Amino acid sequence: MKIASLMAAAALVSLLSAGVAAAEPPPAQDAFLARLTALCGQRFEGRVVTTDAADARFASQRLIMHVRDCSPDEVRIPFAVGEDRSRTWVVTKTDAGLRLKHDHRHDDGTTDVLHWYGGDTTEAGTAARQTFPVDAESIALFDANDAAVSTTNVWAMEVHPDRMFAYELRRPNRHFRVEFDLTKPLAD
Repeated sequence: MKIASLMAAAALVSLLSAGVAAAEPPPAQDAFLARLTALCGQRFEGRVVTTDAADARFASQRLIMHVRDCSPDEVRIPFAVGEDRSRTWVVTKTDAGLRLKHDHRHDDGTTDVLHWYGGDTTEAGTAARQTFPVDAESIALFDANDAAVSTTNVWAMEVHPDRMFAYELRRPNRHFRVEFDLTKPLAD
């Protein structure tokens, strides 16, 4: 009887241990990150394709993304709006999926008060599109800095090889989207 009980307990521990193993990102997320990494070292020009009046300043500027600082688990994409080079998108592979964070800095390199906000994927997405709902850390940051309007943000990125990269922000009453032409990499 003791042996049967010990065997049952061992089987239960084995089953429970299997459930706590770190989840691997879905293949679609790995494929998405590979598509981003394939652009490493290249710069592309983009344009605002949404028509919200709040986007007028961005729409009137030259928009450049530079896919750089690529590793198997992270891609950094500085995003320049005219002469403003304060923004970098950071896509990181996590145990459960992908994470998008926004690295905002002042001209002197110090971090902006609204820095390192973003979110993690909550679904598999596709090799072409991933969505990143706002995370709890970012909600707290927005609430603490008079930016509560951003607490429902959902960001998305799309990579359509040899065609287009898109960055998007959505929340109630707000949609911002920039598309970059991947057919015309910029010369340095």
